[in-house]
Amino acid sequence: MTTTPTLTDALLKLDNRVATLTLNRHDLRNALTGSNLIDDIVTTAQWVNNCEDVSVLVITGAGSAFSAGGNIRDMANRSGDFAGDPAECADRYRKGIQRIPLALQNVEVPIIAAVNGPAIGAGFDLANMADIRIASESARFGETFLNLGIIPGDGGAWFMQRLIGYQRAFELTLTGRIIDASEALELGIVLQVVPDDELLNKANEMAQRIASQPPKATRLTKRLMKMAPRMELKDFLDVCANFQGMCHNEPEHLEAVNRMLEAMARK
Repeated sequence: MTTTPTLTDALLKLDNRVATLTLNRHDLRNALTGSNLIDDIVTTAQWVNNCEDVSVLVITGAGSAFSAGGNIRDMANRSGDFAGDPAECADRYRKGIQRIPLALQNVEVPIIAAVNGPAIGAGFDLANMADIRIASESARFGETFLNLGIIPGDGGAWFMQRLIGYQRAFELTLTGRIIDASEALELGIVLQVVPDDELLNKANEMAQRIASQPPKATRLTKRLMKMAPRMELKDFLDVCANFQGMCHNEPEHLEAVNRMLEAMARK
């Protein structure tokens, strides 16, 4: 049986190739700063990449919130991650919350964010770092940094415009307004909105469908999807050819082909 890493402020389980990470600081509305959640998320990302038994990572929150983002009390007190002069504060960002986007961007398996409640500030950005977002009806989303006189310091401006385009991302970021799940669906931020009590089941259904695919080819396919926007077509096709050569020589490819032939024979 695969051993999951020990986390401090989050829960992690592995079931049928789907790893579920639950942010577990409901007392802080799962704030990423002022807790150990940054370390827990980074540790999980590293473990997922090294564990061949994982094909999908689901991220969700315990309690009523997905994540409130930064700890506002620490901001008010200029303590914790927000202490120090400009250079010290910048260094804390680099060594702190900015480790999350770097870690999640490098995760080799598909990531599904099951947004169970408010995803605000860095919590919104965390959801946008996933490959797919499924929201509960009570989910809310807000890029609220400017409301506090700060900028999206965790890379939110990079992720959101790639998700919904510059103009829509600009409007949400510059107004700092909070939108509900239905508007998030309309804008293309989330793929699906479901009743609160069905959220984890729906996320797990999608995760299990993806996890049923050949695992090595799944990881290579996600890598291609991440590479495509920053590559010229010819260079990209060269990479595709190399990855395809690898896939054709994997046992999982022949197993999948044989299953397909058997299914065709039964028709």
